[in-house]
Amino acid sequence: MLSGRFIILGVTGGIAAYKAAELASALTRAGALVDVVMTKAAQEFVQPLTFATLTGRPVHTELFGSSTGGIIPHIELATRAELIVVAPATANTLAKLAHGHADDLLSSLVLAATCPVLLCPAMNAYMYAHPAVQSNLKRLSEMGYHIVEPDSGRLACGVEGRGRMPDPGVIMEHIKTLFLSPGDLRGVKVLVTAGGTREPIDPVRYISNRSSGKMGYALAAAAGMRGAQVTLISAPTSLDPPPGVEVVFVETARQMYQAVMEHFSTQDVVIKAAAVADYRPKIIEGKKIKKREDTLILELERNPDILFELGQRKTPYQTLVGFAAETDDIEANALEKLRRKNLDLLVANDVTQPGAGFGTDTNIVKLFYRDGRIKSLPLMDKKALAHRILDVVVELRSRVDG
Repeated sequence: MLSGRFIILGVTGGIAAYKAAELASALTRAGALVDVVMTKAAQEFVQPLTFATLTGRPVHTELFGSSTGGIIPHIELATRAELIVVAPATANTLAKLAHGHADDLLSSLVLAATCPVLLCPAMNAYMYAHPAVQSNLKRLSEMGYHIVEPDSGRLACGVEGRGRMPDPGVIMEHIKTLFLSPGDLRGVKVLVTAGGTREPIDPVRYISNRSSGKMGYALAAAAGMRGAQVTLISAPTSLDPPPGVEVVFVETARQMYQAVMEHFSTQDVVIKAAAVADYRPKIIEGKKIKKREDTLILELERNPDILFELGQRKTPYQTLVGFAAETDDIEANALEKLRRKNLDLLVANDVTQPGAGFGTDTNIVKLFYRDGRIKSLPLMDKKALAHRILDVVVELRSRVDG
């Protein structure tokens, strides 16, 4: 996928610059032609010779450096680049790019480029959380930049929090997705559900679950990138909707059932990534329940099984994908759910595994096919996983169309 691709790796002045050396090496081993562009501050952490040795190609450091054929260096690089990756991307670099500043080689060539740009922020946790940085990231996303969110953990400065540059393997997955054919779902109508439903007890309280909606939103965004006409039916989350996606907001399982059924007949693919409550309170109190007794008994009743009903209604030309969050007997439970609900594909994970539970940016899943095949995938970012799932959807649809 990366063989012969010309990729520019921009390295800025953060301690995570040492990880950029590993990323440059990985890209080179994958067959990419990697030219590294370093800011002046980046050279305080890693010497240009390191990157030149790893890539076997030039390292560019000066805005007014050497050029070929009289072409200005940043224009020459911007014209040739198929992808620009900035890793690490410091707060200063993000601010410059967000507001169109071009005072060095890297910022100038990014502004002149027409290829995709992937930014990998890495900085102190308090810096990353600062409103100015978050505003710049939002602005950059709206401008079309691709962003890999930093990891959480102990940072080089000793602070615990979000701001650590992801491992090069995670960044590589994002890079690969950007080279996927953007049109393999063009003209396909895809419905995705996401988030965890809320079942009210009274005007103040509700029953819900730990779903963050990140997997569903990643799937909707990935399908849109690949040309699909996407409808996202979302239970409450804290996420911003992906650009270019039609969003229907719901709260309860019954509201989601109604919205899904209204759209289902016109869809080619349905991916049920939402965590829908199996039960709801039988009685919803009109006023807040006061604390009187030592115990409180809630009587619950079943919610409609949306996925089961879709399995009964689907035509041979529709592809139905379900999710299963399990804690034990994953394979047995997944295979039974796949059969009982008449699914084409089931994505199952053990939510007790580190990195695979609710609310994380990563997941570890197994894919269960209708023909009995089981494919285990390693720990990966949910955005990269979304594309892996869609790869399978494209494969399944090609068999139906064929």
